[in-house]
Amino acid sequence: MDASSIYARLDDVTLSFGEHVILKNCSLDIVRGAITCIVGLSGAGKSTILRLLDGLIEPSSGHVYVDGHDLCHTPERKLVELRQKTSLAFQFAALLDSLTIGENVGLPLREHTALPDEKIRHIVDDALESVGLRHVYDSLPNELSGGMLKRAGFARAIVTRPELVLYDEPTTGLDPIVTNLITDTILRLRQKLDGTAVVISHDLHSIFRMADYVAMLFEGAIIAYGPREEIRTSTNPFVQQFLTGSEVGPIPV
Repeated sequence: MDASSIYARLDDVTLSFGEHVILKNCSLDIVRGAITCIVGLSGAGKSTILRLLDGLIEPSSGHVYVDGHDLCHTPERKLVELRQKTSLAFQFAALLDSLTIGENVGLPLREHTALPDEKIRHIVDDALESVGLRHVYDSLPNELSGGMLKRAGFARAIVTRPELVLYDEPTTGLDPIVTNLITDTILRLRQKLDGTAVVISHDLHSIFRMADYVAMLFEGAIIAYGPREEIRTSTNPFVQQFLTGSEVGPIPV
């Protein structure tokens, strides 16, 4: 794949905490302008990949590149600047209970820009409208349903118009109807931002609706990676067992 088409890359990354190895010689390309979904068993280290891409943690060895910059050899000041191009949509939204939804969504703009209040309100309204929630600007987080909280978290994640959005388990705990709504929202936001997205999920139906590329993480390494249909029809026994949910196969249960 041409280097210019790669927005981010994990290159032979190993990450361990003491004796506990999370990732081992893990490599992964994130294609510019595409949605890449990462699948794997619970506790496999999928969310850790998001934190590496966001520069929140450093690998024990290997390199993490984002938009051509090696995050492992970047001064802190430059790293802060690069982080503003990446946004993480947390699994449970992580909104502040004491702030309204509008105030929560506008927080990154108030923290990192000198924009006047009127301009911030306009941008926040646009972000909320993008996720179908413009009417909840003055509501508090405890007044929203689980699916609405997820979408409010998305609005906060995209309010600064990042180049890379990282979604950590966006459909966990949601019913099928809301899961479809969340999936559609992620697709719509990628188009709105004309950017790149990485999604961690266990919901295979959602994954195969939104993904351009799918990567499977197993025992600390990416063991399968490719376009959505290539992974869906893969003959790799690990991939097939995971996709079918079978008890029979190379993955121990």
